Amino acid sequence: MAPALIEPVQSGSLPSSGKWSSFKEKARPANEKPRSQNYYNPGSTIVEPHDFYEHDDLCPSFPNLHWEPLTEVAYHDKGLRGDPKYRNLLASATDVFDYNPKIGTEIQGVNLAKLSDAQKDDLARLISVRGVVFFRNQTDFSIDSQRELGAYFGKLHRHATTAVPHRHGLEDVHVVHTDGNSKDQRAVFSPTFLWHSDVTYELQPPSYTSLKLLTGPPRGGGGDTLWASQYAAYDILSAPMQKYLESLSALHSARMQADGSIAAGRPVRRDPVVTKHPLIRTHPVTGWKSLFFNPGFVTGIVGVPKAESDAIIRYLNEIITTTQEIHVRYQWQKDDVAFWDNRICNHSASYGFAPHRRHAVRVACQAERPVFDPTGRSQEEDLNALFSLPDVDKDGTSQSNYND
Repeated sequence: MAPALIEPVQSGSLPSSGKWSSFKEKARPANEKPRSQNYYNPGSTIVEPHDFYEHDDLCPSFPNLHWEPLTEVAYHDKGLRGDPKYRNLLASATDVFDYNPKIGTEIQGVNLAKLSDAQKDDLARLISVRGVVFFRNQTDFSIDSQRELGAYFGKLHRHATTAVPHRHGLEDVHVVHTDGNSKDQRAVFSPTFLWHSDVTYELQPPSYTSLKLLTGPPRGGGGDTLWASQYAAYDILSAPMQKYLESLSALHSARMQADGSIAAGRPVRRDPVVTKHPLIRTHPVTGWKSLFFNPGFVTGIVGVPKAESDAIIRYLNEIITTTQEIHVRYQWQKDDVAFWDNRICNHSASYGFAPHRRHAVRVACQAERPVFDPTGRSQEEDLNALFSLPDVDKDGTSQSNYND
C-alpha cells in the first residue's frame, strides 16, 4: 500500500443501464459485427455490475484492534532449497517468458493452489531472481490457499493501518478496494511518492508477497501495477557511488500512514515505528546486492547533513521512477496473481480506471532483517559473465544516440 493512501470503504459500482449493463455474449447472426466492434468507444470500457458480488466477505473493514509491537522471528528462506533450473515448478507449465531482461516473468499452466513443496521452493527461488512472477487465471487460488502458500514461506505480516476483509480471522490479509464511488486521489500524491516497497519500516520487512485480483477493469480499462528492480537500480550506480551508499543507512517511518488513519477516524492497530536499515542490502538466495530504498517510507539518510540526505533521496527517487529498463508493467485480468519479493522490488499502482471496481487481496510474509554483505555480487555483472555480454559503460565516455 502506498504511504498514507486513504482507501475508500464504499462498495458497489456506478449504475449502468441498457446495453452497457452486461457484457454476456449472446448468439450473433452471421452478418453481425463482433462485439468488440459494436461496443468500441475510444477511452471507455464496459462497467461490470456487482449487484450480487461473490467476494463481499473480502471487502474492506477497519476493526478496532490493538496489537503489541512486532518482535524478531526466525526466518529461513525457502528459495535456498529451490532448483536453479526451476524444473519442479515448470514441469506443468505450458509457457514461460520474461517481460524484459531485468524484471518480470509470466508462467502459464501452473496452478498455484496445487503446488508441491518442491514447486514452492522453486517459486521462491525464481521470485528471488526475477523480482516478480505473474500467473494468469488462478480461479482455484482462494484466499485460504493464498494464506496457506504465504505461510509456507514465513510468518504472515499483519498491517497496522490498512483494510482487512470483513470475514473474521483474516487480519493478515491486506485489502485493495476502489470503486465508482471512490474519490479520485491523483491530486493528493506525486507519482514519485506512490512508488514503495511494502512496510519497509518494520524490523523484518516482507519477502514473498502475493496479490490476487478478484475483480478489476476489463482490458484497456486501466488499473495496471508497475514494479521496479532494486537489483537493477543498484547496478545503474557508478562504482564510487555504490561504495559510498554501501556505507550508509536510511530511516524508514510508519508515522505518515498512522497519521493518515487517525485523520480519517480509523484505528491504528500497532504503534508506528521508525527503523534504520542499510541503504544497500544483500539477498540471501542470490547473493546479489540491491538498493533498499523507496520514495514512500524513507524519510532520511543517517549520519550525513540534511542537504546531503535530501540530495541522495532525490537522486535515488529519480533512478527508481524514471529508469524504464528496470520497470515492468502488468495489465491485470480477473483472477490473476502477482508474486513478488519486497526485498528487491518497488511497486506502484496507477490511477485512471474509474468508474470500475478494482478489488484485490494481498498476503505477505516477514523476512530476515536487512543486512549488507560486502562480499555480495552484482546481478548485472553475474548475468553479463553468464551470457558473455559486454561490461556496461558507466563513466560517460562512450556516447550513442540510441532512441526510438
